[in-house]
Amino acid sequence: MIDLYTWPTPNGHKVHIMLEETGLPYKVIPIDINNGDQFQPGFLKISPNNKMPAMVDPDGPGGKPYAMFESGAILMYLAEKTGKFMPAETAARYRVIQWLMFQMGGVGPMLGQAHHFRQYAPEKIAYAVDRYTREAGRLYGVLDRRLGQAEYLAGDYSIADIAAFPWIRPYERQGQKLDDFPNLKRWFAAIDARPAVKRGLDVLADKRRKNWDIDAETRKNLFGDTQYRRR
Repeated sequence: MIDLYTWPTPNGHKVHIMLEETGLPYKVIPIDINNGDQFQPGFLKISPNNKMPAMVDPDGPGGKPYAMFESGAILMYLAEKTGKFMPAETAARYRVIQWLMFQMGGVGPMLGQAHHFRQYAPEKIAYAVDRYTREAGRLYGVLDRRLGQAEYLAGDYSIADIAAFPWIRPYERQGQKLDDFPNLKRWFAAIDARPAVKRGLDVLADKRRKNWDIDAETRKNLFGDTQYRRR
């Protein structure tokens, strides 16, 4: 059984959904990023960048335990392990990888910045709010154009879709409207209706943040002195 170290964030949901889609058994080990669990020495041995999700597969390569961090790499590993949601044929495989990298390098970081400056920043900086809201809209446009050409990002449903979907869920908080992106809206509804996706989103649902107000200690752990302390 896979040990999954996670929290109900978009990156956590990627792996929850993938594990539910593949049917692999897993045990959830909560890493409360608000309380600073991500800085504990035991977790840092698995995830040296102090980010969740991370996992340990007891039946890794060669039948030995194998630890992994970085959500995109975890998705690729699980796809390879199960033979699901990542085609073997070269051209199709790299279509998936391209869109997965687009999520990892663009969608996640830029939408994360939109979240930060629109919701979490202690002061509203108009330039930052405008810059990241507009960049979010640009990225939504890229996705919308692609999804006007194909049913899913790489053609068939794949880890690229599993990676992108959780980041689109809080679209209103990113200053976006799905009605402005009809192809993306169609794709979003199709993925949202999948039973495995619903189960993945239910993981640690009781721990999900109900509002954007955070106390001083949480702010230190997420964005302040604790986050930047050398270890």
